[in-house]
Amino acid sequence: MAYWLFKTEPETWSWENQKKRGDKGETWNGVRNFQAAKNMKTMKCGDFGFFYHSGEERRIVGIVEVIREYHPDPTDQTGRFGMVAVKAVKEFANPVTLAEIKSDPKLQDMVLVRNSRLSVQPVKPNEWQIICRAGGVV
Repeated sequence: MAYWLFKTEPETWSWENQKKRGDKGETWNGVRNFQAAKNMKTMKCGDFGFFYHSGEERRIVGIVEVIREYHPDPTDQTGRFGMVAVKAVKEFANPVTLAEIKSDPKLQDMVLVRNSRLSVQPVKPNEWQIICRAGGVV
């Protein structure tokens, strides 16, 4: 199993929107960055990801599960990019902010700290555990 982080503007697609989709989940479409797309290509059903509200919030608010692997994104007219589908699994009791993550010495190598603009990024198992504890979901 691998761990990921999915970034979204809450005004566009929020944790509340994701939860309302239930077990059907929702596609993670519209990604047009080659590194983010490469990350999605390696995802497997059952992988987990943090659901991160970007913009003014800058915080992890929940956990999603990959329920459909990489497949063509019909919103991409070039045919170069794809998407995965995810469903909401668990809401964080205590959302974890980017400032909290940056202040933790154990998380200094996290992709979110080094490249906060990447929309879909890998998370190491030890980073996953630290953030889950901070979020109150362990």
